[in-house]
Amino acid sequence: MTVSLRGGSERRENCLLCSFTGQLDAYSDKQFKEFITEQMASSKLPLLLDLTHIDFIDSSGLGVLVQLAKQCTDAGLQFVVVGNARVIQTVKLVRLESFLHLQPDLETALSALATA
Repeated sequence: MTVSLRGGSERRENCLLCSFTGQLDAYSDKQFKEFITEQMASSKLPLLLDLTHIDFIDSSGLGVLVQLAKQCTDAGLQFVVVGNARVIQTVKLVRLESFLHLQPDLETALSALATA
């Protein structure tokens, strides 16, 4: 990833969980998208993005989230985002909470994926 964004992924029973720390912005969006796309290519599981440790997200970061949500829809996969107060506020500001399937916490998101 980049100096400003670090992350990893793990396969859970019902999803691919990708967690990130740092800033999701114009400096890290390309690497973020490449990393997620690579992970998705090797897995046909629903995608859960844990952004609870993201310090900052800008329009570039939001744009990548929208692109990834569309990729998942096109592939017939579920897409869910979990964020902290800052991420949630930014996503709600541009009214993308429904499109990104924003969940309040990781436990709720995992439950939603398990029942879908």
